[in-house]
Amino acid sequence: MTDGQEERPIGGGGDDREEQSFADLFAASIEEKAPPVKVGAKIKGRIIGIGEESVFIDAGVKIDGVAVKKELLDESGNFPYAEGDVIELYVVDMAKDEIKLSRAFSGSGGLEGLYDAKESGLPVNGRIAAVVKGGVSVEIMRQRAFCPVSQLDLNYVSDPAALVGQEFQFLITKVEERGRNIVVSRRKLLEIEREKALAELLETLKVGDVISATVTRLAPFGAFARIATGVDGLIHISELSWRRVADPAEAVSLGQELPVKVTAIEKNEKNGQLKISLSAKQAGADPWSTAAESFKAGDTVPGKVARLADFGAFIEIAPGIEGLAHVSELSHVKRVLKASDVLALGEEVMVVVKEVDPAKRRISLSLKAASADPWRETAASLTVGTEVEGVLEKRADFGLFVNLFPGVTGLMPKSKMAEATGAKSLDNLKPGARLTVVIAEINPAERKITLAPAGTSADTGDWRGFAAKGDTGAGTMSGLLQAALDNKDNKDNKDKKGKKKGD
Repeated sequence: MTDGQEERPIGGGGDDREEQSFADLFAASIEEKAPPVKVGAKIKGRIIGIGEESVFIDAGVKIDGVAVKKELLDESGNFPYAEGDVIELYVVDMAKDEIKLSRAFSGSGGLEGLYDAKESGLPVNGRIAAVVKGGVSVEIMRQRAFCPVSQLDLNYVSDPAALVGQEFQFLITKVEERGRNIVVSRRKLLEIEREKALAELLETLKVGDVISATVTRLAPFGAFARIATGVDGLIHISELSWRRVADPAEAVSLGQELPVKVTAIEKNEKNGQLKISLSAKQAGADPWSTAAESFKAGDTVPGKVARLADFGAFIEIAPGIEGLAHVSELSHVKRVLKASDVLALGEEVMVVVKEVDPAKRRISLSLKAASADPWRETAASLTVGTEVEGVLEKRADFGLFVNLFPGVTGLMPKSKMAEATGAKSLDNLKPGARLTVVIAEINPAERKITLAPAGTSADTGDWRGFAAKGDTGAGTMSGLLQAALDNKDNKDNKDKKGKKKGD
C-alpha cells in the first residue's frame, strides 16, 4: 500500500452510497418488524400536510395517518393547526395504504365495530335523541344506546331535555344481546380528559398565578369556573367581587370569561380529589388602596344603600368601598331610631364624607350634612315674641313638643302652659292638633326653642344673653342664631383637629 492510499476491505465493496443504502434497508426492516398500530389505539402524530378536505399525519410507522379536516375544526369553525403541530387522535380504521384517524369513532361500524370500540376504549360520536326513564336515548353508529342521567356530565344534569339534538362523544360501557342493549357514558370520557388536563396543569400551575377562567356553574355559596378541560375551580361568594355580594348572579354570569387568581391547591385526604380555590377580586386592584386619594373629608358624593342596621346604614360610594352613616347622621328633620325608618336597600343618596381611614377600611358618612339644615334656613328667621302656628308632635310629663317647621321642634314647658287663659284646653290636645304658640326663648348653640301659649308675653330674660353688648332688640335674633350655629361648627372642627393630633 502506497502513501496516501486508503485501505479498503477485501472484496472491493463499500462506497458511501452502498453504506447509505444498507442503512436505509436496515431501518426499513426494523420498521417492518415494529408492532402494527391497532384500531382503537390513541396516537400522537405530527401534521405533515394539510389539504382542502384531509389532514396527513406522521403516525410513526411506514403508513401515514389521514384525518378528515372537518372533524378537527374548533368551536368557531376554524382549523386551529399548522404543519409541524403534534395532534393526538384515535385509530378508527386500517388500510394497506393509510391509517384512518379521528377524534372519535363514527359511521355504521356494525356489531363488530361496537365491540371494538368498547374493548379499545375508543370514543364514539353520538346524538342525544330523546329523554327516557333514568336517562337519555343516544344514536351511535346507527344504533340506539342508553346513557344514564348520572353519566351525562361531570356534574348532575337537572334538565336532560335541554341536551336533546346535541352531539357529544361517549364511551361504550356495555354491549349485550347482540347490540340490543348498549350502554354509554359521557362522564367516563370527561373524567379521563379531566385527569389528563389536570396532570398537565399541575406541572405549571401554582398558588398566586393569575389565569383566565370561564364560569360554568352558579351555586348559593359561589361560582365554579373552568380553568382547563374538565377542571373547575371554586370562586367563593366572598371572592367574587370587592363589593358585597348576596347572590353570585349579581357578580358573574354563566359563560363569562374572567381573570382569576389561584389562592389554594388542596388535596382532599378522604377521597383524594383536588380542590382549586380561585379569587376574582384578588385578580384586580384593591379599591381601598386608593381610597385616601379618591375621597377626602368634606367631599359630597353619590352613594347607594348596601346594608341597613339599627345603628346606621352602609352606603357604597364606589365599587367595593362602603361607608357607614350613623343614625345620628341620617336626618335633620326627625330623630331616627333605626336606619330602615328613613332609608331602603338600593336607594340612591347623596352623602358627605366625614372621615377616611384606609388602614381600618372605614369611611364615616353623613346624609344630613348633604342636605339643607332647617336650623340655618328656617329657625334663623324666628324672633322672640313672634307668634307661630305649629303641630303638636307629642306630649310629655314636663310639657308639649310642638313642630314648627320640618326639622324644627320647640318645647312648651308645663310652667308656661299654666300661664294660658285656656290651660285646660291645652291638656286636652292630641298629637297632630294645630295650635298657635309664642317664641319665648331660643338657644341656638343647643338647637332648642322654648314656647309659650298664644296670648302670653314672651319671657325675654334668658334670650338677651345672646345679644351683642348694648343691643336689646328682638329683631336681631336671626343674626344671633346664625352666629351661634357658626360658632358651634367652628368648635366641632377644632375638636376634630385636636382629636386627630391626639391620635
